[in-house]
Amino acid sequence: MTQISPLAPANFPNLPAIDGVRFATAAAGVKYPGRTDVMLAAIAPGAAIAGVFTRSATRAASVLDCQDKIGGDMSKGAAILVNSGNANAFTGAAGKASVGRICAAVDARLNIPAEAVFTSSTGVIGEVLPDQRITDCLDQLTASLNPAAQEEAARAIMTTDTFPKGASKILEIDGQPVTISGFAKGSGMIAPDMATMLVYIFTDAKISQPDLQALLGDLTDQTFNCITVDSDTSTSDALICAATGASGVDVTDSREFAEALKEVMLDLSHQVVKDGEGATKFVTVEVTGAKNDADARKVAMSIANSPLVKTAIAGEDPNWGRIVMAVGKSGAEADRDRLSIWFGPHLVAENGWVAPSYTEEAGASYMQQAELIIRTDLGVGTAQTTVWTCDLTHGYIEINADYRS
Repeated sequence: MTQISPLAPANFPNLPAIDGVRFATAAAGVKYPGRTDVMLAAIAPGAAIAGVFTRSATRAASVLDCQDKIGGDMSKGAAILVNSGNANAFTGAAGKASVGRICAAVDARLNIPAEAVFTSSTGVIGEVLPDQRITDCLDQLTASLNPAAQEEAARAIMTTDTFPKGASKILEIDGQPVTISGFAKGSGMIAPDMATMLVYIFTDAKISQPDLQALLGDLTDQTFNCITVDSDTSTSDALICAATGASGVDVTDSREFAEALKEVMLDLSHQVVKDGEGATKFVTVEVTGAKNDADARKVAMSIANSPLVKTAIAGEDPNWGRIVMAVGKSGAEADRDRLSIWFGPHLVAENGWVAPSYTEEAGASYMQQAELIIRTDLGVGTAQTTVWTCDLTHGYIEINADYRS
């Protein structure tokens, strides 16, 4: 039995149902025997569907298909079908054919045009998807669609995840309730270049597709594009958001809605990091004093992705010299003699040398915490950024060395 991440939340949240969305799961046996591995979401006619996807040059067939469909006609409804265990990536014409057959089969069962069916696949790369196992489950899936089955849906899309990930928010706009609810999967191959892993978010808010698309893209850059587990960008990353409009509340240009959606996305992205393969520490990396935003991100990701930094964190070693190394290799402008480093509240280094007030005992004690903050000020400007990462343990090696076994 897989050991649940020590950073996992105590329970899966009670996700509120979204008017206009129903879910179902099935055990198709794509790879994993004895567990659900297919999720279907049926979405009411007229919903706005937005999505952001990996920019990998080796994108999976399902990603390419979804990208073509975003912005299309959803007047007769929409559907999302996800399988775990097989990424349907680097499978050539066979992969595209699998997507076509799945979409056509959903069309036949739900009378939703294939052009409004979005698929995602996650798992092993380079193996042909046994799509008949999925389509053989569609009668069962369509017969069991249920607005309350979000937790089951979140579990069905897991691969090396140790816990399902969900988040929600209910807010009031002009005295009317608006609900946002979503779930995600992701544990390894996490260094997004769009969104991350597989994420599905649903709301009963009313908003046009172009407005939802613009908002989703902007919030993705503040959330999912600011996390990393292992510096590897997946072939299959997808984030799809559906707004049914069932509440009747127009959220166009609503700052309250944008902030609530960001909270849900940030919660899910943090859960992905906390379930990083083998992770025991959740790390916030803050960079300030950069010349520009690009340099701030370079330094933050250099620190967050450094194997030397991450293994020091795993060993609870306050080796601040590795932070200095990561800053120096990033390619960003920095001034050695104006650089400052903090571990949580502890000023570790300043003015090109260890801070007079710093003690190794204080740093070592701080590093024993499960959640850590590392802050670096470059001393050359006013730009800043925050990213999130985890430590690198032997557990990561064990999981990935045996992934295809």
